[in-house]
Amino acid sequence: MKYILALDQGTSSSRAVIFDENLSVSAVAQEELSIVYPHSGWVEQDPNSILGSQIRVAKHALQICGKASNDIAGIGIANQRETTIIWNRETGKPIYNAIVWQDRRTVEACDLIREEGLSEIIKAKTGLIIDPYFSATKIHWILDNVPGARKDAEAGRLAFGNVDSWLLWNLTDGYLHATDITNASRTMLSNIHTGDWDSELLEIFQVPRQLLPDIKPSSYVFANARQKVLGTSAPIGGISGDQQAALFGQACTSPGLVKTTYGTGSFVLMHTGRTPVISTKGCLTTVSCQITANITYALEGSVFTAGSVVQWLRDQLGFINSSPEVENLANTVPDSGGVYLVPAFTGLGTPHWDPYARGLIIGLTRATTKAHIARAALDSIAHQTADVVQTMVAESGIPINAMKVDGGASSNNLLMQIQSDILGATLSRPKNIESTALGAAGLAGLSIGWWKDVTELENLQTINHIFTPGMDPNLVNQFRSTWIRAVELSKGWAEHNR
Repeated sequence: MKYILALDQGTSSSRAVIFDENLSVSAVAQEELSIVYPHSGWVEQDPNSILGSQIRVAKHALQICGKASNDIAGIGIANQRETTIIWNRETGKPIYNAIVWQDRRTVEACDLIREEGLSEIIKAKTGLIIDPYFSATKIHWILDNVPGARKDAEAGRLAFGNVDSWLLWNLTDGYLHATDITNASRTMLSNIHTGDWDSELLEIFQVPRQLLPDIKPSSYVFANARQKVLGTSAPIGGISGDQQAALFGQACTSPGLVKTTYGTGSFVLMHTGRTPVISTKGCLTTVSCQITANITYALEGSVFTAGSVVQWLRDQLGFINSSPEVENLANTVPDSGGVYLVPAFTGLGTPHWDPYARGLIIGLTRATTKAHIARAALDSIAHQTADVVQTMVAESGIPINAMKVDGGASSNNLLMQIQSDILGATLSRPKNIESTALGAAGLAGLSIGWWKDVTELENLQTINHIFTPGMDPNLVNQFRSTWIRAVELSKGWAEHNR
């Protein structure tokens, strides 16, 4: 039997998952990654640590299931998006740390671009809102702040990539500098209508074309991995940004289907078909996938801090020893006791897009315990996701009565029930919550001919649990309105206190 190796490179960890032809999991290996916060609002990672961890878990997964390198028929890559890496083409060494998607250091640069009246031009071409979240201003910052970087970039001596390009470059031992269309659509430099880099956008952000990778479809045989690097020389046949990979892995391949991935952040995507729906209410318009010549699109809402609020409870506050413990702690109380936690640690995403918002906890009394704050933390994930979903409904005119969920935090049954209650919608969680890795594997399998079409993949889906709403709608309305009040209090805090 042959297998597909899926590399799932996320912000918090690097994962490797080996699937068989029925998309059953044969092995999983994972390694947590450290994150560096050099200054307030700055978020960085070591590119070599990202690469090294991903190679180690891939080799470990092969060892776990006892497979030889020639048992791997194909490789798929899913990756944290927007995170920006620039390296020297000759040495292969990064010239600066990876600037993570959560990073806020380019807030003022984004403000200046808006003041120049460029918002509508950029939005029309990219489907995105001007925000430090995306790669363009991160690239500009590195080129202007690393000595000699801009000169080297203009001379063609440097290469930019999101994590997918960085992995691809290294897994092919410097042979290929490329990306897929979903990752390109998150840079704020590509035109989502043409599927190519846009010369006007490159001029606006002062990014040399020679710095950028070639853009390819998501399901496409990019190149063979190098045996000496990864331990297998199988073809890399699928690349996708993690959220688009999860959308594909959840079989949301027709208009109106919706998934939410609960990871470091929370991301809601609605498939909109072959026509991009340009948002007017705070969602993002993005490429969902490209198989052969057909580009499909999605509406997306982004929550910057979701699962990472649980990590905060664990690492900074010491409330729990491991992330799964939060469910038991929060279950010791019937509700948050009136406590609301807005985890705007790096600002707010959809629909607010406020980089100056900061976190708050409000409603504290002498009766408040760790359990109440833990419960409020889970509530905050559900509330933020509901903010996105309600915006998406207003945007599309399509009611969302059912939603597919995945990601590490979706294993938290209490969180999923809170989410179902708040949304008044049915949530379905697949048996395999590795939807991101599953999507990468599916894209790779299509490119190498394992499956003839998407329908064959859809038929392999299995459901683990369905959550149905049970909260009184009047209580939901009260719950939501108080949350909205708390969010408003968090907005603009950093701007007012500079």
